[in-house]
Amino acid sequence: MSLEDGLFGIHGKALALRSQRLSLLASNIANASTPGYKARDIDFESALKEATTRQGKSAADVSQAVDDSMGYRVPLQPSLDGNTVELSTEQTLFAENAVKYRTTLSFLEGRINTVTRALKGE
Repeated sequence: MSLEDGLFGIHGKALALRSQRLSLLASNIANASTPGYKARDIDFESALKEATTRQGKSAADVSQAVDDSMGYRVPLQPSLDGNTVELSTEQTLFAENAVKYRTTLSFLEGRINTVTRALKGE
């Protein structure tokens, strides 16, 4: 177990995964009108489980977990041009993930503030 894992627990890797997912969902939104574009997403729970069970460096664990848990989204209403992005779905998922990202970040900020106060002897 690394110092980072002991200090932040699962939340450090969760933040990194949420960040990766935000980028992926933003890419889907940006390509909403690109013919043939296939919307992708990660199974967050699966990726988090994989990232936390791996041994080694955090960034490599998260990157591999994202790759292993990534898949293509199946649209409810396929478009004629082969694009599978459904803008309303992507925007909803993006907003939901952004709120969860901010929540995880707030938790980590609190943890860092607690450690900082402890080190100062407050």
